[in-house]
Amino acid sequence: MILIYQLTWKILPGLRGLSCSDFRATPTAAPNTEQGVAIDCASERDCNALLQELESYFAPQRFTNNASAFETVKVYVLEKMAGKT
Repeated sequence: MILIYQLTWKILPGLRGLSCSDFRATPTAAPNTEQGVAIDCASERDCNALLQELESYFAPQRFTNNASAFETVKVYVLEKMAGKT
């Protein structure tokens, strides 16, 4: 059974710009793709692996504004999920 998760993360200020961290996934029956990212995962294990990958990938990156940070994460996740089939 495929589960739908709503991804959330924090965008926090730092010395060299904004950073993305604290990625979380919450099971949902009503995904919000307008203001967030929803993903399909086959298991909680797959979802946790993706969250760890996101933490590692985005930890060193810095952004100049919230919109850029949000869109970069969103595009990365959507491309990653599209390529997993």
